[in-house]
Amino acid sequence: MYQALYRKWRPKTFDEVVGQEHITEILKKQVLTDRPSHAYLFTGTRGTGKTTCAKLLARAVNCLNPVGGNPCGVCDICRGIENGSILDVTEMDAASNNGVDDVRSIRDEAVYAPVTARRRVYIIDEVHMLSKPAFNALLKIMEEPPEHLIFILATTELYKVPATILSRCQRYSFRRVPPALIQARVTEVAKAEGMELTEEAASLLSRLADGALRDALSLLDQCAGDKVDRERVLSAIGLAENDEIAGMLASLLRGDSEAALEALDGLYRGGKDVASVLGQLGSLYRDLLLVRVAPQNGPNLMSGGFSEESLGQLSALADTGTLLRGLETVQDASSRLDRGGDRRLIAELCLLSLSLPPSLPAAPAPLPTAAPKAAASPAPKAEPKAAPPVSRDSGDRELPGKEPDTAAKPVEKALSQGWLKMPETASPAPAEAEETEAAPAENAPLPTWEALLKKLDETMFPPDYMLISNPANFSAKLTGDALVLYTKNEAARQMLDENRLGEIKAAAQALAGRAITVRTEEYREDAEKKLDELDRLMNRFNLN
Repeated sequence: MYQALYRKWRPKTFDEVVGQEHITEILKKQVLTDRPSHAYLFTGTRGTGKTTCAKLLARAVNCLNPVGGNPCGVCDICRGIENGSILDVTEMDAASNNGVDDVRSIRDEAVYAPVTARRRVYIIDEVHMLSKPAFNALLKIMEEPPEHLIFILATTELYKVPATILSRCQRYSFRRVPPALIQARVTEVAKAEGMELTEEAASLLSRLADGALRDALSLLDQCAGDKVDRERVLSAIGLAENDEIAGMLASLLRGDSEAALEALDGLYRGGKDVASVLGQLGSLYRDLLLVRVAPQNGPNLMSGGFSEESLGQLSALADTGTLLRGLETVQDASSRLDRGGDRRLIAELCLLSLSLPPSLPAAPAPLPTAAPKAAASPAPKAEPKAAPPVSRDSGDRELPGKEPDTAAKPVEKALSQGWLKMPETASPAPAEAEETEAAPAENAPLPTWEALLKKLDETMFPPDYMLISNPANFSAKLTGDALVLYTKNEAARQMLDENRLGEIKAAAQALAGRAITVRTEEYREDAEKKLDELDRLMNRFNLN
């Protein structure tokens, strides 16, 4: 009968366990000195060797001829424990046996001495699945165990284990296996199984395993054949669509929403779930971010499903800010898939949002009219220009249909129509009236940097706003009709692209009610202090 590779190649000694030397060395010393603990707790992610080490420890503490702390594997006890014929070692899955009665049965039989082996060992896998009454039943026997009893608990979710249990166990944390060690082990197993595994395929398997050696061996088993290369791995585990995902993202970055929606439709009709499509799209965004922010060690952190050529081409189409916004949009859409509604529609809306330029969703507010701005402005009102006195001899314009027998009549009409604000002045011409209304807006002071930040908080993409509003990145000075942004580090300088400067400029113009120029300069502390002191003196002596 065929046996899966991860079972066939399960380590037989502590020395064969990959990537957990910080644990196996301690366990071997305890076996050599015959000083094992009465309770162990193995914690860590899946496929890192928790259950394997638990079985090895159960055999080692009962082995008749241990070799350097490892079980010999040939004595009757080692072979009996391995094939399950010795009942003194019991393995229980707490995921399906999590009731208080299951633990009570263990507690009732644990008090009896072992029949064949030296010690009675209970291995409880996924112990965090036990119910609260079951934990309480387990607590008493763990608190005062017989000398022949050893508990080995294993869990992937340590935070669910009660503190009363944790305090009575020796805790060992299993790490994710590094990709280099996984690659070496997978290559070794493939060679022993007579498979030709290319180095590129082994590297891909090691990254796809995400630190779990068992997952890597399962993937190798799935791709088994005379020759296993990268294309075979991608095809066997369903990642052949990654090239289509990369093409979809390229269309999104170019703003071609039609091509992106067609790519989604093709994947959907081919049986691909939209959640899987968004998951792969999110992985691609993450890989591109790693290419930008960690060019040296980034390849070791990537998902491994996309070629370096594709990543290089896509990286040239987007900056870091665009990738951050895209990843956040994909994550938000993925979270909404489980809340109900049309899943395909949610994915299509996500793609449409990703294909839009960042400036479109947050359009600047329309400029306010001149009259409200003049009323709200604290600046003094300008004196309207006085029109020459109206008389028959001056040749001035007369109102149609009315005989201007005195100069007071056009003044009264101008007042009634709102041309004049001061009754003692004469009526200006309509063109002059418009100029009078615009004058207060021209002389209105610029908004403060704090007011501008408050405005940007309403319109700007949240991660961008956090960077802009951080005083460690930017400071600003508003003088005349100019807003000067002082950048304090290289990341801040790179962030201020054309789109973000446009958003800041639009917000400043909306608050000021007139055209504003925006420019950037490198922050110099001494120069800033001098400018601040100059502003203070000018304000003190009313020189502004």
